[in-house]
Amino acid sequence: MSQPAASLRSRVPRIAGAAVERARLTVVPRTRAVRAPRVPFVLFVSAILLMGVVGLLMFNTSMQQASFTISTYQERATSLAAREEQLTAELEKERDPQTLGERAQREGMVLPDCTGFLDTVTGEVTGKPCRTTGDNKLPVKEDGPPVPKLLDPPPNVVTVRGEPSANENAAGDKKNQPKNDDAR
Repeated sequence: MSQPAASLRSRVPRIAGAAVERARLTVVPRTRAVRAPRVPFVLFVSAILLMGVVGLLMFNTSMQQASFTISTYQERATSLAAREEQLTAELEKERDPQTLGERAQREGMVLPDCTGFLDTVTGEVTGKPCRTTGDNKLPVKEDGPPVPKLLDPPPNVVTVRGEPSANENAAGDKKNQPKNDDAR
């Protein structure tokens, strides 16, 4: 048994010596470092920068266009509001009782000499009602504005006769029967 242990003891210092020899530091000659090419990287960064600038310009242009559109609509809204105000003033002027009275007198209407009021709850007449005769009517123009034909179509007259006779019934039945070419 001593032989294997002795051979093992003689081997251990050899293995340890070899390991120490390998572990010693030595100067390594310089090798040239491999660098990544710069041109593709510079092109990539430039392309990203260019896309950012173009995107910013497009965004700014769209914002300017929206601003012009908004200002156009605001001007239009202002002019329409002024037109609405003008039309409202004209309408109020036409609704004025004084203006209505003047237009009525120009059309030939006269003030009534009597007025009567009907109370719908009690059915009593208050005030001074006047009785009309055929001669004190207000003059009204017979020629009014023309009525479009669409609103005043010609009358559609349908004449209805009595019940159909037996001969007409038979003729009507023949019309409704299908033709049979083999019967000829």
